[in-house]
Amino acid sequence: MPIHGPDVVLNDPAYIHETAHIYGKVRLEKGSSVWINVAMRAENFEIVVGEYTNIQDFSMIHIGGQTATHIGSHCSITHHCNIHGCTIGDNCLIGIGATIMDGCVIGNNCIIGGAAFLKEGTVIPDNSVVVGAPGKVIKTQNNYVRNRLNAYLYYRNALAYKQGQYREWDQPETLKAIGEEIARLNAELKALDDGTRLMGRA
Repeated sequence: MPIHGPDVVLNDPAYIHETAHIYGKVRLEKGSSVWINVAMRAENFEIVVGEYTNIQDFSMIHIGGQTATHIGSHCSITHHCNIHGCTIGDNCLIGIGATIMDGCVIGNNCIIGGAAFLKEGTVIPDNSVVVGAPGKVIKTQNNYVRNRLNAYLYYRNALAYKQGQYREWDQPETLKAIGEEIARLNAELKALDDGTRLMGRA
């Protein structure tokens, strides 16, 4: 079993690998997953991992000196990330080896590139692509579909790993499901965009 402190709250996560170390005031929401050799510590403040968000292998999640760590829903915190006392919006992908420091606020639907370094207090608007050290916005685009799809793949993988199945992404039914999910997400995004335009005309 994973190693938990007594203050960890599990609200029906999909999967927690047995090597994960989770201590302090940490809350894992429905469908979330925590992968191999992840370390999460909250000696004060709190860490919250949103619904269907995945924390991938060897990532470190900690609170800041004056700030909690809140990660939104349908996010992918990819391998070897350092997430420290910051707020990450919904539908974000944090690239391999990225570091996000105390007081940073990242909007919804963002991509933070691999090895990016976001210094303390950096604010990133919705729909941004960020690269570099220090990280800078290089493009504005809505990453909703691609980021939600990545989170969906990890959710399916989490359920498979829980059953001892380690080749989920190689299954024909998974490939079919990916196509269906892409179509669903594109339709969902269009509906959201249409609703926003109608509200703008009101």
